[in-house]
Amino acid sequence: MSKTNDAGADLIEALKRQEKLAVFQHFNEDQAFDLGSMTMAIARGQHAPVVVDIRTPNRILFHAALQGSSADNDEWVRRKSNITLRFSQSSLLHGQLLAEKQRSVGPEIGLDLKDYAAHGGSFPIRFASGGLVVAALTVSGLPQRDDHRMAVEAIAAYLKIDLPQI
Repeated sequence: MSKTNDAGADLIEALKRQEKLAVFQHFNEDQAFDLGSMTMAIARGQHAPVVVDIRTPNRILFHAALQGSSADNDEWVRRKSNITLRFSQSSLLHGQLLAEKQRSVGPEIGLDLKDYAAHGGSFPIRFASGGLVVAALTVSGLPQRDDHRMAVEAIAAYLKIDLPQI
């Protein structure tokens, strides 16, 4: 296996490990507000021009934008969240798994680019019991790995756990 493939496999394993460890006992609107606010505090501390969003398949529970972000970031949030909520995995992990198969989001796999983006930044809110994904925390405005890292940093701080870094 080449170094490139090894690096890709290592990233995929780290992403899977993050998702396995980052589980919630329960999640409701109050927790969405707290997690969203915590993510915004991290973003503000980094002067990051991002949009932060938490949504379920049918509701937006938290949405806020910082200076320097744009309406385009709102669209990226929606598209990345759609990947996480449909496939029950982070948008970065899904993108990496597609890349490993030399595939991408598009009509050939039944996904419209207007509605789906397999770029990092959306992370599943998963219940410990049963592993059900009930929501997605999504960050948009930075390079995709940085969006992902910010979401993971916020979830790790909220859950008071250590998560593998990428």
